[in-house]
Amino acid sequence: MGYSIGQVAKKTGLTAHTLRYYQKEGLLPFLQKSSSGLRVFSDNDLGWLGLIECLKETGMPLKDIRQYIDWYLEGDSTLSLRLDMFKNQKNRVEEQIRQFQKHLEKIEYKIALYEEAVKEGSLDKAVANPRMQALKNGLSQTDNAK
Repeated sequence: MGYSIGQVAKKTGLTAHTLRYYQKEGLLPFLQKSSSGLRVFSDNDLGWLGLIECLKETGMPLKDIRQYIDWYLEGDSTLSLRLDMFKNQKNRVEEQIRQFQKHLEKIEYKIALYEEAVKEGSLDKAVANPRMQALKNGLSQTDNAK
């Protein structure tokens, strides 16, 4: 089935400008045009857009995504290059997850601290509470800010 740029924008949440930019940058190599020159997106193009957005949202630069697409177009001779690219991206995402987990722990501590402060009626009392001190000491990184 063929989709117009407006339909794809609605389906994906991407703007028509972004879709045109992706095509201009070579990220949609299979995109067809109608006899009147309008872009016609296929289900396959939607799949590519999903992958592009996944990689982009995990921090991969567009130039690297373009490299992947170029390797894909080159065929099986680039299989190991593509595998390495995805393994490297997986490692970067796992590191991001570890960092976010540390941030989440800090935020959870702050929630517990402020819940205790509301209960006690004082931030200083909450900070002095042994349970809060134990929670703070358990954080991955020390946070001295109140």
